Amino acid sequence: MQNRFAYLTTRLETYTPALPFQIFRVCWAILMIISSVRFMYLGWIEDHYVSPVFHFKYWGFEWIEPLGRTELYVVHFLMIVSAVGIVICTKILYRISAVLLFLSFTYTELIDLTYYLNHYYFVSLICFLLCIIPSPPAIRDKNAVMPAWVIFLFKFQISIVYIYAGLAKINYDWLFNALPLKIWLPAHYDLPVIGVLFTYKITPYIFSWAGMLYDCTIPFWLMWKKSRPYAYIAVIVFHTIVGLLFQIGVFPLVMMASTLIFFDFQKQKSNPVLLPDKKHVIPIFLRYFLMFYIVFQILYPWRYLLYKGNLFWTEEGYRFSWRVMLMEKAGTATFYVKDSRTGREGIVNNREFLNDHQEKQMAMQPDMILQFAHFLGKYYEKKGVYKPQVRAEVYVTLNGKPSQLLIDPNVDLMKEKDTFMSKKWILAH
Repeated sequence: MQNRFAYLTTRLETYTPALPFQIFRVCWAILMIISSVRFMYLGWIEDHYVSPVFHFKYWGFEWIEPLGRTELYVVHFLMIVSAVGIVICTKILYRISAVLLFLSFTYTELIDLTYYLNHYYFVSLICFLLCIIPSPPAIRDKNAVMPAWVIFLFKFQISIVYIYAGLAKINYDWLFNALPLKIWLPAHYDLPVIGVLFTYKITPYIFSWAGMLYDCTIPFWLMWKKSRPYAYIAVIVFHTIVGLLFQIGVFPLVMMASTLIFFDFQKQKSNPVLLPDKKHVIPIFLRYFLMFYIVFQILYPWRYLLYKGNLFWTEEGYRFSWRVMLMEKAGTATFYVKDSRTGREGIVNNREFLNDHQEKQMAMQPDMILQFAHFLGKYYEKKGVYKPQVRAEVYVTLNGKPSQLLIDPNVDLMKEKDTFMSKKWILAH
């Protein structure tokens, strides 16, 4: 085992052709440009960040606040300029551009929790990795080489996304009840050519099993040179179908571009070259940091095992674990605010504070329900309500099953705190 580890370390500290990373880097930066332009063009800066009265916070990032409308446009223009800098890739410009892209993109994603998506998390991680690697050579240098550990790191991150998404699909509802695809696919019967397939009862089952097998195995097929071209065709077909069926923006293109890093793009096999001097060997601090990063990416998605109950119901440990489109879940939440002195209780109109998307996401996720309850308590206290008590009646349906109460409607949510501990006020499913 020790010899194998030493061999792997030696391989990672060799030069390897930089072209796979160069193509990946340029494609990635171009997609970031397209995505940022699209975000501004669709008016999402106003819809997501400017219009809402209240923004849901990520745990530990409660201090993040949205800037004004003009400043937010500046931030998105900064993303575009930074992505252009990554394409141009002079040594100093690349480093500045990578850091600015990571900070600007991640900041916008931290503004409001209701807009969390796995692929936004993935983009932030890739941007972060671009910050810590050595500055790559320019794209025009076709014979350029770079440390092998850089390409390994990006392959690892992409593989984690796929494999964990596949493992998450190994559950009874997905494989044996074909849920939620049994609910989603028939709605797309009118698609040209493939729409008729969605009218057959067996189709959701085929798609469920194929999706699981694809996610679990595609990184390995991409790693094997003989199967790589066919695997990439599968990548294109899979993400094209997903893009047609579901409104997930440029994510299919992101994954098509990302998986290009698995290609060698070399006509002849080249042997790895030992790094000529110590300055290219992974620095000790970076070595230990990367070890921590890799272990974290492997272990953190499993934290849901520390909680009791149905993960899809409680969602404790659900985020940041690469669980992609695994359930059909919807809820309605009615909040009641009570004056502790007079005993008078009133119903809250959620639309006074939230847009449609925020209310939809909040109404089925306990930590967001708690956040909104605390906001309401503070808001109405300023309006003169004495020590307001806030409770909520939240009915949720999961994968087409009858609605039932998600949380205890008698609990004063003002007395509860959001921690990593299990939330006892969530009712069993």
